[in-house]
Amino acid sequence: MQTKQQIDNTTRSAQLHALARCYVTEGLGQKNFDAIPYTEDVALRAPLCPGGSSVPLVGRENLRTVWWPPLPQLIGHVAVIDTYVNQDLTAVTVEFHLEIIAPACTLRVIDRFTVDDEGRITAQENFFDPRDVTNPGWRNEGA
Repeated sequence: MQTKQQIDNTTRSAQLHALARCYVTEGLGQKNFDAIPYTEDVALRAPLCPGGSSVPLVGRENLRTVWWPPLPQLIGHVAVIDTYVNQDLTAVTVEFHLEIIAPACTLRVIDRFTVDDEGRITAQENFFDPRDVTNPGWRNEGA
């Protein structure tokens, strides 16, 4: 028989896995910023943000007005590969493929989210090689 703590941990783990999948399939895939449960003071680190990954973009409205606007026109198909939850049940990572329409490419992405007790994202860091977007054709250079 499971203890209350084990049930709570199972529920929290399921919540985190669902959040990460929802981010990819409903947020990015359906091009719906409001489907992403960000806190008002969320911090995002991403290679394609102003300042790159070194300088976090802070605030839900900043994400909506600075980071999000080009995404709906650029994103094609998304495909979740897997999700991973940390031992403390405070963070979740999602691995996925993100099709970019122009320049045509598929990014292999891992995003890590820190999540509060209410199931809202307080911090996000995106990990991917941006060269297919920033320098199309780089793979053919020197070939």
